Amino acid sequence: MPRLTDRVFADLAIWMSALGVAIGLAFPPFCLVLGLPADRVLSPAFFAATVSAGLVVAGFNFALARLVVGGRLRQLAARMQTVETTLARATATQDWSGCDLGHCELPVDSRDEVGASASAFNRLIETLARSRAIEAATRDFTEVVASHLELDPLAAASLEALLRHTGAAAGAILVVREEALVPLASYGLRDVGRMTDTDRLWRLLRVGRAERIAVPEGGGVIDSLLVDQVPGEILAAPVAFKGIPLGVIVLAAVASFAPDVDLLVEQFRTALGLALNNALAHDRLEHLAAIDPLTEAYNRRFGLARLREEFGRALRTRSPLGVLMLDLDHFKQVNDTYGHLVGDRVLRTVAGACRRVIREGDVLIRYGGEEFLILLPGASCADLAELGERVRRTVADASLTVGEQRIGVTISVGGASYPETDVDSAETLVARADGALYAAKNGGRDRVCLL
Repeated sequence: MPRLTDRVFADLAIWMSALGVAIGLAFPPFCLVLGLPADRVLSPAFFAATVSAGLVVAGFNFALARLVVGGRLRQLAARMQTVETTLARATATQDWSGCDLGHCELPVDSRDEVGASASAFNRLIETLARSRAIEAATRDFTEVVASHLELDPLAAASLEALLRHTGAAAGAILVVREEALVPLASYGLRDVGRMTDTDRLWRLLRVGRAERIAVPEGGGVIDSLLVDQVPGEILAAPVAFKGIPLGVIVLAAVASFAPDVDLLVEQFRTALGLALNNALAHDRLEHLAAIDPLTEAYNRRFGLARLREEFGRALRTRSPLGVLMLDLDHFKQVNDTYGHLVGDRVLRTVAGACRRVIREGDVLIRYGGEEFLILLPGASCADLAELGERVRRTVADASLTVGEQRIGVTISVGGASYPETDVDSAETLVARADGALYAAKNGGRDRVCLL
């Protein structure tokens, strides 16, 4: 109907009054149809009475409409005012406790336009609450990733936050390294290593888009120690920075993820991409700072710091810790005869031979000049004797060809192991190994000696 004023209820009063007048004017002629005397029903007094009655009925109907509909509209307006006030306060204080579904929702007790308006308002509040929850989760996640610069702590903290905010029962963060996916952190996954060869993850990295993955029948992805059933859904999301793929987030839910999780993970992976890029850059710088550029062994500063850490752990657990000190025999003669460039190649050859022999977890350190130190957690004196002899033989068998000249070198090796060697510091343990090295040199070189 056309608007007559700028107020809905004013329009309603006008239209109802007009309807009352129209009914009042139409009633006397209708009475003629019923057989009432014309001189009675067509009189001015009767017209006045019927018009007055029509206006009274119109007024009564208007009052009822104002009471029933107006009350609901005032309630809706009051709740909207509450939301407006809360939004204004929350913008300044970040306190969102004043308006949630419990405080602001309207009862939906009619199946008409009023009920539809209440339902729409309640959906608005739900959307506002979800948006607020996503905003809060995103801010929390951003704070978590911004507070870590080193790669492993960043991955562990990020995964914990991902599990907490998405409701996932298990998950992992993998990073791209040398054209391979390497797990950085995982929780609840039985075999993360198998995941690194999954073609689907590499495809996600190429397309740069998250995907929900149906779990194969009998999947067994989640460790049975954590949950009692195979997950219902897996969500995988690539992580990139400026279009460069850095890694993948993998999350598994017992049933299925909520619809909002996709948007949440989208926000998270953007923040994680920036943090992961910074952490990888930091990790590369730390690696460069820790590595001797000539031999690619750890340098002395980093190596001794690692030695002190391992010695402290050995003291606490009373577990063995062995060190081998190596020195090239007659290396000055090699430099004097062939030059320092050839001498550098000899050092690289010796370092490579050592890396082929030592165990995973052992640490090769260029101690200085032509001296190397090998840190061997868990190694007893018997282990040192066996490994030291293998290193000595491997270096002796290695050779370097310069032109038609074959250059071979030998090493002298000294070793000591805590607690078989009674020492109270990492420096003392190295000093004992150094003493054994000098004993090997004084005994004729090209041999292993232990103290």
